[in-house]
Amino acid sequence: MKKKTSFSTKGNNAAVGPLSIQRMLPNRYANKVGPFVFLDYVVPVVKETITRNGMGAHPHRGIATLTYILQGEVEHFDSAGNEAIIRSGGAQWMKAGTGIIHDENLNYDSQTESKFIQGFQFWINLPAKNKAEKPAHIAVQAGEVPKKELPDESGWLKVIVGNYEELSSKIPNYSRQFLYHIQLKAGKNLSIEIENEIEAAAFLPTQNAMLNNTEFEKGEFVEFDRSAGEIEIKNTAQTTIDILLFGGEEYKEPVVAEGPFVMNTQAEIANAYRDFYAGKYGEIKLAEPK
Repeated sequence: MKKKTSFSTKGNNAAVGPLSIQRMLPNRYANKVGPFVFLDYVVPVVKETITRNGMGAHPHRGIATLTYILQGEVEHFDSAGNEAIIRSGGAQWMKAGTGIIHDENLNYDSQTESKFIQGFQFWINLPAKNKAEKPAHIAVQAGEVPKKELPDESGWLKVIVGNYEELSSKIPNYSRQFLYHIQLKAGKNLSIEIENEIEAAAFLPTQNAMLNNTEFEKGEFVEFDRSAGEIEIKNTAQTTIDILLFGGEEYKEPVVAEGPFVMNTQAEIANAYRDFYAGKYGEIKLAEPK
């Protein structure tokens, strides 16, 4: 049985410097999908200049941030002393835990001739017990992302978060969660079974696609019901298409989100701000250039 669609919507447009952003989650219908409470899509754009000093240092607490870059280069640095650069196809994961300050440089990929930028940032809400853990960071380069070629030369599936068949991401799971990047060639299809009580959504970044026999437009965010069932993706176009499919088990603890903090109570939000202004998150200290 195919899963039913709960709703579909398009994001709100915003600008961060030269970058055009579509905020897909939260939206007017949903504040979360499984543990995912935030999704920004950086639409394809040419970036001619190099950012050196970060895009704006800011704190986080209670979540893990995930940056997945399709095209471009992301430099990460934070107050726990983590620094890393990922390039096209890689991901940066940062557990904010008890509190951290971080910043990023988002530039074109210096190892290619393309100056296009395209990518995503997710926030993954942590269970209450994990919000009190120390911050952590993992950089996953493109070649380290688990990838599976689909049958009948249909395309491929990458596991950014979670598991798929024999594939497992390096990014930790604190609950049942998944984030797949699927690419389907013209005329091909793929079906994925979703368990009962698992929340799931799809995002179509640049092309239309058929999801369970209904055509959705590029730029649409589509959420499905929680009954067990199949999500069938068909590519009826003449070109290759990309789909993000993500979700997980319902986050059942209370959720209080304010600014860059996602906690379980309003008192915890107040404490997050108090600790930040008291300087308890530390400061970013960049390593001296070699």
